[in-house]
Amino acid sequence: MPFLIDRRLNPKDKSLGNRQRFLRRARAQIKEAIDKSINGRGVADASNGGKISISSKGIREPRFRHASTGGNRQRVLPGNKEFVPGDQIAKPQGGAGEGRDKEASDQGEGQDDFVFSLSREEFLDIFFDDLELPDLIKTSLKETKAVKMHRAGHTSSGMPANLSVLRTMRNSIGRRMALRRPVHDQIEAVRQELEALEAEGEHDARMLQRLAELRIELQQLERRQRVVAYIDPLDLRYRRFEPKPEPRTKAVMFCLMDVSGSMGQHEKDLAKRFFILLHLFLQRRYDKVDIVFIRHTHQAEEVDEQTFFYSAETGGTVVSTALEEMRKVLQQR
Repeated sequence: MPFLIDRRLNPKDKSLGNRQRFLRRARAQIKEAIDKSINGRGVADASNGGKISISSKGIREPRFRHASTGGNRQRVLPGNKEFVPGDQIAKPQGGAGEGRDKEASDQGEGQDDFVFSLSREEFLDIFFDDLELPDLIKTSLKETKAVKMHRAGHTSSGMPANLSVLRTMRNSIGRRMALRRPVHDQIEAVRQELEALEAEGEHDARMLQRLAELRIELQQLERRQRVVAYIDPLDLRYRRFEPKPEPRTKAVMFCLMDVSGSMGQHEKDLAKRFFILLHLFLQRRYDKVDIVFIRHTHQAEEVDEQTFFYSAETGGTVVSTALEEMRKVLQQR
């Protein structure tokens, strides 16, 4: 009875084809499990992915096996003391077994839970499935990391717009001083002295020797000035930038909800989904988002998340009390 199952491990940050096929085949069950898991998660933790438990019914892997009818077969069953070849074994009556799955059951029924791990992108993709959001909004909601370019020193290559003039000139001055490149004033002084001596009418031997020395010195200075460039490509320095997580400020999210008798569990589940979506929007702009839960009937109070969504309350509906409580929290914190 051969089984053809691909059990290769998924590469890092990638998914094999059999994983995607499994998600498509068990999408309905995974969607139902995600909707149920939302009730046990907080608003801030609802979109973090993680492990999802689904029923193993309907997710069995295809396999090859012998047909139940036709053909001649012989089997050796260990521990047999009452049957001989040729005997027919009666089929067990319905419910006489101990369950079809790994866990035994007194009623002949049993079902194991299948634990499946979802990434954050897969979790949000299935979570948004029935919310009628455009694909563009779904994609933007799944993007959580924001980076900003920060200065990271200098480099010898880059774009002209990133040229650091100050650092380039420092390198140029240091190189010219080390190579003793003649400055303009030094060459100009030798040239003026040479012109002054040449302007005199009569020259003795000493002046002729001095003229020859000045011409040689001027020629060497001009040649050295041409050889040692004012700015060399080795002097160029460009500002270097690296992407780093952008420090973002904190934000506060106020969750206000009526908990009077008109709000059933279905309405509260819808409100929780709305708050999850709002929290996802804020997470894209702010690094830390504080959540304040304020419930109200004819009176308002700040509570924790468990009390906010699942505690029953009676009374009328006065929205202004919740707004007043929110104003108090703003002033105090």
